[in-house]
Amino acid sequence: MKKIFIPIIIFLVLFGSVGSSFATMNVIVITDPTGQDLNGAAGGSMSFADNMFQSTFLMSKDKQFVVLSGGEGDSNARLSAIVDSISHLENGATAATGAASASRYSGIRLMVGGPNIGAAVGGSFDAYLITVDDDNTIKVTPYSGGLVVLPPGKKGAIIHLRNTHGNPMYGTAETVRQETALNIGRMIRDGYSATTIVGNVFEEVARDSGEKYGGGAVNLVSGISTSDMFTPEEINSTGSPMDEPYVKLCPTDGWSSGFPAADNYETCPNDGTPLKTIYAYEALKSAITVTENTVGVTIYGTDAPGISETTSEVVKASVNKYGYDPNAIANSINKGINNGLLAGVNYVEPKDINVREESKAVGVYFTPLPGDRTSPPWNLPINSIVLDIIGTIQTTIGIILILLVIFRSRLLQSFQKR
Repeated sequence: MKKIFIPIIIFLVLFGSVGSSFATMNVIVITDPTGQDLNGAAGGSMSFADNMFQSTFLMSKDKQFVVLSGGEGDSNARLSAIVDSISHLENGATAATGAASASRYSGIRLMVGGPNIGAAVGGSFDAYLITVDDDNTIKVTPYSGGLVVLPPGKKGAIIHLRNTHGNPMYGTAETVRQETALNIGRMIRDGYSATTIVGNVFEEVARDSGEKYGGGAVNLVSGISTSDMFTPEEINSTGSPMDEPYVKLCPTDGWSSGFPAADNYETCPNDGTPLKTIYAYEALKSAITVTENTVGVTIYGTDAPGISETTSEVVKASVNKYGYDPNAIANSINKGINNGLLAGVNYVEPKDINVREESKAVGVYFTPLPGDRTSPPWNLPINSIVLDIIGTIQTTIGIILILLVIFRSRLLQSFQKR
């Protein structure tokens, strides 16, 4: 419990006074209430507003639940509601009990869900409850405020959507909320996974309502999160627009470049392969969806921006090409360091790669570079003493050349006299 409390409290206390913003779009989808489908339960948050950090989509991997937050109340009330909700959920409460915590705080919204506890939204919201019966009957029902519950064991979803003041597409939320809810119901009926549906929801809502900045999403069964892939890089700024290109990716070696820098590349600088443009909603869907080729990559030793995402792509490309070979993975990562793809970390060795092939998981242990270095020192096959001697010789030659230039006229006169 303390592991969850501490980062929430630190984050909201530090950033709440600087400028707080709550999600205007929350969604939870459950397509397999048995918890057997690795992609059977997912959720996420985004908004047009600033500061859509990870506190808006908190997940417990062990307990398999998510707490999505929003509303227009202050940060202290939001913190209290989240802490209350997590406390109940950690002790085995249903989603309904977890979401009901929001009702005690003015203007706050909590959406809570998991594969085994159902889903619920409480507090201040405008939402649709979607249910799909065993005979494929779809029911889509609007609700505003209070408490709405998708019972445990039921296929369905809950989506909340409002427009942020200042959004150029203000006034579209009601229509988009209804249309998206209908589409969610159809996709559940047609057998799409929860992670795929959540990715499609991000695309549709971002494109049609303008509530488009990450935020992020989670896979509740597999315990996968987009983490800080789409969240803002700085306080009081927006995250990634989910309906726009996010990265260009080399399908052969994992080389990638995020936008806008990616505009400068059409082919992979390593092997000339044409780059593939990935939209943010596609990257989100891929990040939380488990497939046969899925490789779970965990990074240790550094939290430098971009290292986690780039290393993941490099490792995945290496595994797809060479298998779960620590030597090959280390070589691929070191190649990325040499190419400038990974900055601020030292070279890795096979012993720094923890491979669990049966779980399709790879752990990479980085050592950050000291000071402000962005790349490791060159590993030259020359002893440092030899380099010192060469340097001394070069210095001596340089001094002689300088003296020749300074006294060239006197030397010429001396030679002429002779």
